[in-house]
Amino acid sequence: MISNVWIAVLVFYPMVGALISYLVGKKSKTARNMVANFITISEFALTVYVVISQYASVIPMVGEEVISSGRGALAVGTYMNAELTIPEVCGLGIHFVLDGFRSVYALVVAFMWMMVTLLCPEYFRKYRNRNRFYAFLLMTLGATMGVFLSADFYTTFIFFEIMSFTSYVWVAHEEKKEAMRAAETYLGISVIGGMVMLMGIFMLWNSLGTLTFSEIGIAVKVLQGYGGRLTGEMIAAGICILFGFAVKAGAFPVHIWLPKAHPVAPAPASALLSGVLTKTGIFGIIAVTLQLFQNTEWFGYMLMVIAVLTMLIGALLALFSIDLKRVLACSSLSQIGFILTGLATVAISGGENILAARGTFIYMVNHSLLKLVLFMAAGVIYMNTHKLNLNEIRGFGRKKPLLHIAFLLGVLGISGIPFFNGYVGKTLIHEGILEVSNIPGYVEVLFLLAGGCTLAYMLKLYICIFIEKNNNAEKQAEFDGKKKYMNFGSGFAIMGSAAMIPFIGVVPNIIADKIMDLGQSFFGVGILDHGVHYFAFHNMKGSLVSIAIGAILYYALVRVCLTEKDKEGQLVYADYWPKWMDLENMIYRPVFIRFIPFICGVICRVLDSLVDFFVVLLRKTVYRDSALPHELTEGNPITHVAALIADKVIWVLNKTFFKKKPIRKSFEHIFAVRWEEQAENNQIIGRSLSYGLILFCLGLVLTIIYLMWVILK
Repeated sequence: MISNVWIAVLVFYPMVGALISYLVGKKSKTARNMVANFITISEFALTVYVVISQYASVIPMVGEEVISSGRGALAVGTYMNAELTIPEVCGLGIHFVLDGFRSVYALVVAFMWMMVTLLCPEYFRKYRNRNRFYAFLLMTLGATMGVFLSADFYTTFIFFEIMSFTSYVWVAHEEKKEAMRAAETYLGISVIGGMVMLMGIFMLWNSLGTLTFSEIGIAVKVLQGYGGRLTGEMIAAGICILFGFAVKAGAFPVHIWLPKAHPVAPAPASALLSGVLTKTGIFGIIAVTLQLFQNTEWFGYMLMVIAVLTMLIGALLALFSIDLKRVLACSSLSQIGFILTGLATVAISGGENILAARGTFIYMVNHSLLKLVLFMAAGVIYMNTHKLNLNEIRGFGRKKPLLHIAFLLGVLGISGIPFFNGYVGKTLIHEGILEVSNIPGYVEVLFLLAGGCTLAYMLKLYICIFIEKNNNAEKQAEFDGKKKYMNFGSGFAIMGSAAMIPFIGVVPNIIADKIMDLGQSFFGVGILDHGVHYFAFHNMKGSLVSIAIGAILYYALVRVCLTEKDKEGQLVYADYWPKWMDLENMIYRPVFIRFIPFICGVICRVLDSLVDFFVVLLRKTVYRDSALPHELTEGNPITHVAALIADKVIWVLNKTFFKKKPIRKSFEHIFAVRWEEQAENNQIIGRSLSYGLILFCLGLVLTIIYLMWVILK
């Protein structure tokens, strides 16, 4: 069995590598690129070694039962747990675990970072601040590994926040107005989500006394076994945690960062944002759904509503968009909806729907790989044209076979076409929906409709870039003449990633099933006791229905309703989406920038006025001033007595000696003023250096006199 220390190495090695890469980059850009490539390649190699070593070490534990059952991978996945605790970090310590689910996603993360890093040197050859990007690229790799290997919500939160702040730099990399605004939105909503999540984590700790995923599930089962229910605090904690993870996943209605961050972020960053970072949010949603709300049907229905809205809104936005990376970003939003639909199906069925659980997991993995390919291909297009508008990049890929093949594989995979990887997950989720009788029938209809929308907007991209010609003949000739559009490193990264799409989809019983066997234990479902005939007609008909819907939508909607003729009579893709219909600008920014500060200002002013009102009221009632019975108007008792004596003496003199010219003076004021003047003079003298020296000399003289008296005595 591997040493548990290797788990920490997987997390912290890239973070140390980020510092090394940055320092090397100060001296040599070429050396920096080599260091970054070495770190990500070695991270992938190390991850493979750790997973294989842990996997192999438990085979003897399984024994003959595994061989006879024919489901060795599942049994191994059940036992493959390595744990590591680093105590006293942030008070509660951080806890890592390596099981089947985490092993798969550690491999996915390491593989995607390796491929993206291979693309970076060519993509960033004309960019500024490359050193900064590489440093934060590697920092985010370590943070993402930390999220997926975390064993409790607190550890997840720590690395989740690190990941949010380091990936913010990706979005803001170009430092243009659009990039800074998108980065502002991304960071703002991430911070809000993180703080809400932390509040939920504290409440959950207060309610259950644990944050470890497996212990939460056990505590809830014990509670429900004794006839108990989730308390209001537990439910509130779960909703807060769900909100925090939904922000990063890009689920409706906190999806606003996703369609804006991808078009402005560099393509390598977009590939990771869409392919991996959104899955960290899904990871957390799975944990809170199947551990805390494992037998809470209403939560499953709430999650289903969120999932369906996310799925449909993303598809609708992608259909209307004419920006290549925005289409892919909105596609990610829609695909997150598909994944959440599978998870909601598991939740509604009480954690008993094995097909939906396995479909959810393999869909996560496949979507990661698909978005890696599609965004890297989009990156190649952008670094050659510096454009993303479909009308401007139209026809770019016509005579570029490698790029054509890679993009086509991505289109076929994400559209759920049989024999490609995306088909496996969609089929299992669809069959899982059909197995649950209390899921409304319209959910299946909307699921198939969203699948058709996926094919329609992906056909729009594929046909525009690789089949149609550009309306500008000179530009098309320039596109066709560009033979060296990517170097060997970029080509290897894209084609190596694209090869995984048919590899998983053609023989799903050999590849996809083994991946799902490893990952399904995290969902807490039982063992699948029968094989799935993926290419049987009853399993394929859902996919065929979506394909038919997609074809109809493409020709009836995309080709007819979403295109128009320009001044020269040529067909162009039209942007008909209303500019004002923006959830961020319509609701979120007005609420958070104007409405909430205004309301808080009004409340503060009211409270401030109330304080002043009560102070004045008390001063005029309970604490009002009252004259003392013998209060002096001025001076002090000494001056007052002296003034009384002086006034009596003057009165006697006025009656006798000064009878003709009486003295008209009151000594009360005179003595008071003289007393104040004398006090002020004494204070001035007391503070003066001369006075201090006089006193010092006087003291010295007295001391000498005393000493002489003692000696002479």
